[in-house]
Amino acid sequence: MSDGMDVKALWPVSYGLYVVSSCADEKAGGQICNTVIQTSADPPKVLAAINKQNYTHELISASRMFAVTVLDEDTPLSFIGRFGFRSGRDFDKFEGVETETGMTGCPIVLEHAVSVFEAKVYDTADAGTHTIFLADVVSGRMVGERKPMTYAQYHDMKGRAPKAAPTYRAEEEKEPPSGGAAREKGEGMKRYVCNVCGYVYDPADGDPDSGIEPGTAFEDLPDDWVCPVCGADKSEFSPE
Repeated sequence: MSDGMDVKALWPVSYGLYVVSSCADEKAGGQICNTVIQTSADPPKVLAAINKQNYTHELISASRMFAVTVLDEDTPLSFIGRFGFRSGRDFDKFEGVETETGMTGCPIVLEHAVSVFEAKVYDTADAGTHTIFLADVVSGRMVGERKPMTYAQYHDMKGRAPKAAPTYRAEEEKEPPSGGAAREKGEGMKRYVCNVCGYVYDPADGDPDSGIEPGTAFEDLPDDWVCPVCGADKSEFSPE
């Protein structure tokens, strides 16, 4: 990257947040994606950019079909993390999640959905780490009445981009812990890192959204506490 390029110049570019799912040979997978774009209105066409290393990429490449769920603005981080930070090769992302099978055979996620649609791939383009799948929309409907979540809202929720995402921000891994008076309560306590998504539990901050007060040591967290970003349990954390 040239000295004249500040990658932060790309951060304000607007995105949505979606679950892209597919199936092939009786196997199914899905992932979080922020790069789904409508490219034509009549006939309706879309594109989705998927990392070449992802299981969903493998399935779309084999079946030439995918489904998209437009997530609403109230979607919790744990739900996004379920589809965004774990591999479908060794984890059933759809277990316990409301889905239906679409006309393409792809699983369609209905939870936290504003709308859903299915598409059949007619062409692809190489985009370095990602493949751009160009597709015809073959079905679609509205599901909920809430507003769709934007990628900016996701970051406001302290959501992170997986390393496989086209908008991965390496600087996020280097962000210093937040300050404030609450920090004094957790001073000297060890921080723990989620091995799945990289979230750092800092006792000085606690996890207020989950009812965990600042100054709570990791060892004192309830046994049923999970990572607020990806939903991993306490056993998936390691000392920083």
